[in-house]
Amino acid sequence: MVIVALVTLFLKVIGFYKEMVIASSFGLSELLDTFFIAILVPSFIQNVFLGSITNIFIPNYIKEEKEGGDISSLQTVIFLIMICISTLSVIIAYLSTDFFLDVIYPGHTQEYYQLIKDQLFVVLPCLFLWGLSSVIRGLLHISSRFFLSTITALFPLLTMIFFVVYLKDTLGTMVLAYGTLTGSLLSFIFYLIVIFRYKGLSLGRPTLNENTLLMLRQLPPKVFSSFFTGINGYVDQFFAAQLIIGSISALKYGVKLPSFGITLTITALGSVLLPHFSKLANENLKGSFNHLFKILKWVVGLSSIVVIIGIFMSDYIVQLIFERGEFTHDDTLKVSLIQKITLLYVPFYLSTLIIVRFLTSINKNKFMAWISFFNLFVNIILNIILVKHYEVYGLALSTTFVLIISSCFYFGYTYKQFKLLT
Repeated sequence: MVIVALVTLFLKVIGFYKEMVIASSFGLSELLDTFFIAILVPSFIQNVFLGSITNIFIPNYIKEEKEGGDISSLQTVIFLIMICISTLSVIIAYLSTDFFLDVIYPGHTQEYYQLIKDQLFVVLPCLFLWGLSSVIRGLLHISSRFFLSTITALFPLLTMIFFVVYLKDTLGTMVLAYGTLTGSLLSFIFYLIVIFRYKGLSLGRPTLNENTLLMLRQLPPKVFSSFFTGINGYVDQFFAAQLIIGSISALKYGVKLPSFGITLTITALGSVLLPHFSKLANENLKGSFNHLFKILKWVVGLSSIVVIIGIFMSDYIVQLIFERGEFTHDDTLKVSLIQKITLLYVPFYLSTLIIVRFLTSINKNKFMAWISFFNLFVNIILNIILVKHYEVYGLALSTTFVLIISSCFYFGYTYKQFKLLT
């Protein structure tokens, strides 16, 4: 956990510098808004489908390995599933782009839509790279090679910085899209080098056994859970797109600091805990619950202290990181207020993400699908109500309320499962 945390902290520092470079170059501009919309579809597919497969296969892979099963066959099945879903996702995204833009983001010019599509079509091949990379990353996590699987995220960051600084004039409006594609390709190449170096790739004839079938049965509820969770980003951006230009970018920048804390913690904990919980659950299920509750106490306590400090220093942090070039002081005040609102949900959201890892490790995915649907429904209702009175700040308030309520449900369900064992 310490290794992953330190590497992630280093990557986040580089990531913040990347955001500083982008903010200075583009401000809260139309180009940045269109890029965020273009990257939203591939990112959504990655989180919902590709990420779900990775999270599902790790506990079942560990179980197969412990039982002395055919690892080569299971690896092949996982890669085939990932390739098929990536291919289908690219085709659907390509064919449905016009309909998606007309329905979700109506009322804009043709130039605005064309700029989104141009960037989207460049980014779409990343889905293949992200999918295959996520499987390899999961295999590295299982073998406890967390440093190598984490440091790979450095390639997209450095690539984007290089493209914005040196190729902005050459590539023009496509600089962010090409930077994303090139960074993803470099990451995938590095993953391949690592997995071949440590002989972690073992492909064989694909067959369906008990663990494989269990994995496939758990996939639909996990996908639905991730879908309902991920679509909240679409919902928020849909409402933000109805507001003034720059609202999407302001919302994105406003969650940067909360996302920093969440990503740092959940990457350090989540990457290690999913295989750890999976191994522990196979040996001592009750002990794994006790281990979870201890982790939650520490995470909630420490993150609450950090959140209080972050709220008091919010204006200064945004000004220090972003206020230069096209990013004005008015932009700072707007982003800072959004940041203060979203910081409130950090302890609750961290608890939820850790509990999700635990429930995934014991194959309790159906509950997560239902609670994710509930979150989506409540988020839409609150967005409709709050955006009328508080505009883009209402979107941040809605997200905060939903994540706090959701965390309570997740903990209550998990504690109930624990009591059933006693």
